[in-house]
Amino acid sequence: MSNIKLFESKQIRSVWNEHEKKWYFSVQDVVEVLTDSADVKQYIKRILSRDEQLKSNWGTICTLVEMMAADGKRRKVQASDAQGLLRIIQSIPSPKAEPFKLWLAKVGSERLEEIENPELATQRARELYKAKGYPDDWIEKRMRSIAIREELTDQWKTHGVREQLEYAILTAEISKATFGVTPSEYKQIKGLKSQNLRDHMTDLELIFSMLGEASTTAIVKKKIKRFCPE
Repeated sequence: MSNIKLFESKQIRSVWNEHEKKWYFSVQDVVEVLTDSADVKQYIKRILSRDEQLKSNWGTICTLVEMMAADGKRRKVQASDAQGLLRIIQSIPSPKAEPFKLWLAKVGSERLEEIENPELATQRARELYKAKGYPDDWIEKRMRSIAIREELTDQWKTHGVREQLEYAILTAEISKATFGVTPSEYKQIKGLKSQNLRDHMTDLELIFSMLGEASTTAIVKKKIKRFCPE
């Protein structure tokens, strides 16, 4: 959502959830910006009356989060993360919501293309880093680090390591061995929140990350070969 500038002139309240590592946005603020409605609460009720599926999942998509109100007091308001917010926006019949809907359609189309041709994902990643102003040498290291990471996770997946929690635990151990801190601690040192840690690494940091994960992959392969000889 960072490349959509629709909200630049409006204040959208947001809160960072440290436990979940994600931002939550005020649903009321977003709907107000996209509709210019004089009664946002009633507008949301009308959205839910038209979209039964959204209504049935509203408790999952939205949660109550404490945010600052216009009178300076903190109150709990309906909030949603980026995924939930985009789902809500799909149900808003407003011209101002069209850029988001078009963007979602474009992203969905690109992901389908990448499934058919994985090389497109690599090409688009290079183009994105280039557009953000990263130098070519750094981009090459970053792309190589992605390839090494994928090789490591493929090994984990092949041998029964479950994603999410177990990946996070193993990644934290590699990071501690390489840098002396976990990825979460490293992000705090760099002052990052939802941003990708590796996108904010220097050339040397990327090199050390690659060495740590490439070494781990080699060790895994060697142990498997020892216990499961051909």
